[in-house]
Amino acid sequence: MVTLIDRRGGRGPRPDSPRPRHPEKMRLPDTPAVPKPSWIRVRAPGGEAFRETRKIVQSHGLHTVCEEAACPNIGECWDRRHATFMILGEICTRACAFCNVATGKPHALDSEEPERVGRAAGDLGLEHIVITSVDRDDLKDGGARHFAETIAAIRRYAPATTVEVLTPDFRKKEGALETVIAAKPDVFNHNLETVPELYRRIRPGADYRHSLDLLKNVKRRDPAAFTKSGIMVGLGETDEQVFAVMDDMREADIDFLTIGQYLQPTRKHAALERYVTPEAFARYKDLAYEKGFLLVAASPLTRSSFHAGEDFAKLRAAREATLRS
Repeated sequence: MVTLIDRRGGRGPRPDSPRPRHPEKMRLPDTPAVPKPSWIRVRAPGGEAFRETRKIVQSHGLHTVCEEAACPNIGECWDRRHATFMILGEICTRACAFCNVATGKPHALDSEEPERVGRAAGDLGLEHIVITSVDRDDLKDGGARHFAETIAAIRRYAPATTVEVLTPDFRKKEGALETVIAAKPDVFNHNLETVPELYRRIRPGADYRHSLDLLKNVKRRDPAAFTKSGIMVGLGETDEQVFAVMDDMREADIDFLTIGQYLQPTRKHAALERYVTPEAFARYKDLAYEKGFLLVAASPLTRSSFHAGEDFAKLRAAREATLRS
């Protein structure tokens, strides 16, 4: 389990001093510990390619959601030189109950970060890159211009690399969505995260309908764009609620659905209510395809950016097959 104290500190006057990673959770009672089943197994990080990926990330002074969110797939992804970069700093202005990204007052925006991400993309030699961020409710545009500048930098340093963005909801940020769409990412991803009935407890500060409308508006403004969204299961939702979210996503013309198991970062985070079996994930996947998604990834360890490059190739092939039929 991840500690509530961040030993890496911050970029203040004492950058090496420990700071609370989740100050809003410090006083919460511990939730019950739930043993992991046999199907939740990941490869331990290591190997030469893993170390080289870490070296490139660190040399450019960048953050990755792989580390900040304690992703279970970091060993496999970094062994393949695939890292998901997290821009706009490492401190989020929101405090979602499921998330391990640090919460607090963010640092000033780093204007050189987009350029460093572009150079890192070139150094890694990626065919496909995923760019995500913390929420920045403190910024007038929610960080949209920073996303656009990052996409432009990647196009300069790695012109053959396709770009996927996993954005915040840009709630109450007029013009922000249009700024990111104008930068022409190849995939526009925004995760709904959970069913609407759990939003108040799991995703405070967000609005389910707003997130759906965000994705719907991407397609309205750029019909050629691929849209993508994902949810976690195991937080207390029912299968019927999951199926209803699938219907809402299809009504919003979302192309690609991801479903993965919620894994509790610490016992101060939202309680894990159940482990969903691989067989149940297979049923989710079959039903989602029946509902018309171009691509579905559903498994215990599925995450938004896991195998994103291979999935993008499948996504394009699926659209081409649909257009031919």
